[in-house]
Amino acid sequence: MLSLGLLCARRSDQPYLSFRSNILDPSPYHSPPLPLRFFINIPSRRQPQFLSRLTRLLCKNRRGPEVRMEKVDSMHKLHTRMRLWEFPDQYVVEPTDGSSGSCLAISRVDGSMNLIDEFPHNNSVRAPKIQTIFGVIGVLKLLAGLYVLVITGREQVGCYVGHPIYKVSNLKILPCDHSLKNSPADQKKMETEFSVLLNAAERTSGLYFSYDVNLTLGAQRVHDLGDESKQLPLWRQADPRFLWNNYLLEMLIDSKLDPYLLPVVQGNILLYLDCLSGFHNFQAAIGKDIIDVSLIARRCTRRTGTRMWRRGADSDGYVANFVETEQIVQANGHTASFVQVRGSIPLLWEQIVDLTYKPKFEIVRPEETPSVAERHFFDLRKRYGSVMAVDLVNQHGGEGRLSEKFANAMQHIISDDIRYLHFDFHRICGHIHFERLSILYDQVADFLKKNGYFLSNEKGEKVEQQLGVVRTNCIDCLDRTNVTQSMIGRKLLERQLQRMGLFNADETISTHPHFDESFKLLWANHGDDISIQYSGTPALKGDFVRFGKRTVEGIVKDGWNALARYYLNNFCDGTKQDAIDLLQGHYIISLSRDMTPPPQKGKLEDFASLPLALVIVLVGLLFATISLRQVRTDFRNLFFSIIWAGLSLGIAAFVRANGRIFCNRPRLHKPRC
Repeated sequence: MLSLGLLCARRSDQPYLSFRSNILDPSPYHSPPLPLRFFINIPSRRQPQFLSRLTRLLCKNRRGPEVRMEKVDSMHKLHTRMRLWEFPDQYVVEPTDGSSGSCLAISRVDGSMNLIDEFPHNNSVRAPKIQTIFGVIGVLKLLAGLYVLVITGREQVGCYVGHPIYKVSNLKILPCDHSLKNSPADQKKMETEFSVLLNAAERTSGLYFSYDVNLTLGAQRVHDLGDESKQLPLWRQADPRFLWNNYLLEMLIDSKLDPYLLPVVQGNILLYLDCLSGFHNFQAAIGKDIIDVSLIARRCTRRTGTRMWRRGADSDGYVANFVETEQIVQANGHTASFVQVRGSIPLLWEQIVDLTYKPKFEIVRPEETPSVAERHFFDLRKRYGSVMAVDLVNQHGGEGRLSEKFANAMQHIISDDIRYLHFDFHRICGHIHFERLSILYDQVADFLKKNGYFLSNEKGEKVEQQLGVVRTNCIDCLDRTNVTQSMIGRKLLERQLQRMGLFNADETISTHPHFDESFKLLWANHGDDISIQYSGTPALKGDFVRFGKRTVEGIVKDGWNALARYYLNNFCDGTKQDAIDLLQGHYIISLSRDMTPPPQKGKLEDFASLPLALVIVLVGLLFATISLRQVRTDFRNLFFSIIWAGLSLGIAAFVRANGRIFCNRPRLHKPRC
């Protein structure tokens, strides 16, 4: 069908005029011929005149026109492409995707926002800066100014149920802080310190969005949505746990700017690219059947943060590094989905960095442990049904004590719907025998068989549903957890393909080398992305997930990544944690609190500098060595050598004993102990 779209008004919120003519479409691809359809956007005051002229034009056709007016409801349609105008006093966001939406004007003085129909005139001598953007993520308010986050770069990673999915490749912060010119000097200084944290937002990784599909819900939950819910804007359909910009959207929601309310999730989306040949392409042929496999990870925002500064649970039962992973397979019109979750041990515990490679595990308020674990698992049961908690931590050392507390807390929670299983990953599998995970699978096979997976047929009807979820954890919920989840995902995918009739009863993924290689690569990339977002480095043990065995190269990479984690945890993640807390609304800036006079300086923390301490230690050792070499000529040099060596050792011991004050610590949210 040939359609003609004419944009005759530069901007308007008026309804479309739709003209249906009996002029036939000459296209040879349609039988019988179809009438042409025109969608034209005209301001109300000009509609009668334009309608009269167009009617006379169409009447030149001997069969005459049949013209009628229709309203097209585009209120909930998100703008997919916009033009950002940077005027001296305001930003103007102009839709350029052919929609009839109004422009969004944002004041650079106070951040106020409103929709406008008339484009502002430029009274400035300088021409405004113009840039294409692809979405407005939200607004963050600091002490005096507001800051708007927009998407300036996107990358299509694939298509899901026929709709494109994008990854954010570039973000930009638009400051609306002109009011700071009249603010006190102290307030300007504080505003600058807070705004520096926003630079971390531009480096945030793993942000995905869609203009058409709700990425926060799994396939089964989307299928179960009622018709009324499906008609709502995407942001209202979203699960707030996985809506990364939930806090940032509040001001846009209050201003009723639905066409600009773009939901964003953080995690990992690896889709079949039906229009691109991408790195994460996973389409395999089994005989004459084509199978598409996708992997979607959704990170929870309730207790988000970095590896060492967000451990355990909070008092409401929300845990650190909680990730919902959905494995989706599509073949022959069928869609199957299987969901797993991971998350930190649901106790009040922390592991504060102190320059040691593995800081001590500390239980905080142990009397609250039973209630916190109970809240966590009751919430999981409410959302997912039955729960199988698989604990992969060691039985000895600090991990063992933490696991013991976890097991004790679970004794009061275990029921027909909630089960607990401890599997000492390192003792059973070591560092190379990961094939022994089959022992674990045998222990959870009955639970997986009983609770099943989601399956819909060619008509979109639900044939099977998932009634429970496996919750896996180790200490970080990264390395051991990803190896285990990939094993469970493999087993369930084989069952799903057998159910669809694509695999025989004794057929496995391993019998199809290309399929097997693609599946391993999919889960390895998934594990790396989740690990980078939490720890700053790719996952350890990734060579087993990627190749099915441990390799020398993989072991060397693990050693390098472990050192990188040590550096990031001790010297970078404190500032990163502050930025995350600011963006997620876990720390809301208060003028009365943040502008209070700082405490008197003179504390040890004010002078602690690890680079300075290292320089003194090295200089002391150098002078000690030089003095020791000159002992033969002058015995007094032995005394100086001892002094210099003692100074170096003393400072090194002091740094070791007070390692916490030499690390990069969060300033907004203090540790609980």
